[in-house]
Amino acid sequence: MPWTAEDLPDQHGRTVLITGATSGLGEAAAVALATRGAHVVLATRSTERTATVMDRIHHRSPAASMEHLPLDLADLATVEAAAETLATRHDHLDVVMANAGVMAAPQRRTVDGFELQMGVNHLGHFALVGRLLPLLHAAAEPRVVVVSSSMHRVARLKVDDLNLERGRYERWTAYGNSKLANLLHVLELQRLAELAGSPLTAVGAHPGYADTALHAAGPTMQGGLSGLVYGLGTRVSNLLFAQPAAQGVLPQLYAATAPALPGASYWGPDGPGEQRGYPAPAARSARAKDPALAAALWQVSQDLTGVTYDLGSGS
Repeated sequence: MPWTAEDLPDQHGRTVLITGATSGLGEAAAVALATRGAHVVLATRSTERTATVMDRIHHRSPAASMEHLPLDLADLATVEAAAETLATRHDHLDVVMANAGVMAAPQRRTVDGFELQMGVNHLGHFALVGRLLPLLHAAAEPRVVVVSSSMHRVARLKVDDLNLERGRYERWTAYGNSKLANLLHVLELQRLAELAGSPLTAVGAHPGYADTALHAAGPTMQGGLSGLVYGLGTRVSNLLFAQPAAQGVLPQLYAATAPALPGASYWGPDGPGEQRGYPAPAARSARAKDPALAAALWQVSQDLTGVTYDLGSGS
């Protein structure tokens, strides 16, 4: 039998942080987990949009336990501030769901000078997870879920040019680079956790082709007629071919809650091309399984963010 949201275990007593929880997959994950009893931390940029999502969830489940944590993954100062704030509010954190993302955006830079897609999708999450390790290690079975994409296969990742400062910028390749980085983050985090005797489990997930605003938001950032046309075309394609966000979120919900998952495993839809369906082990490229590449990316990520992971506290 396929795993559905009805199979989601009771979540009472668990605290889950979800980035990018104001729409799409993040909102769907917040709905599912909060209505099952988890305390959900919605880590987002917009207070207003987050309040709207929380109101919708409370309408469905008046007893749902939630809070907003201001976070902008494109600004490492807010990442540090968010981790410090959360530590004053909670004594443990069971799950981090690194869900937020930017897709196929025009060439732009984060506050810290990183290429936007790499900065938000990978480096911001890398810094956040590293700073949340003390709270994660205070949980009985801490888990980190990083949302990637089948587009990791188009990557041309070069760790010595992570922010694409050389050569011509290509937005889909940049997106693929960030999604490959997500899987390499999971791979090396799990290796280091096991080496240190940490109880933490790191897993990856992807939604297949899900109907979310992500597809249009990045490309339309370029503005003008081409941005408008692309946005309209994406919305039509989503309506015709994509599965709903409530279906696309299932692999990351499974990755966050299924008991005894293998570390560094990767989950996606079980349908043709992994584009739609129910949670199942997902395929990944050879580069996404390369331990040397993962280790090299880890070192560069530490250097760029200034965040060093202390995994020894789990031993």
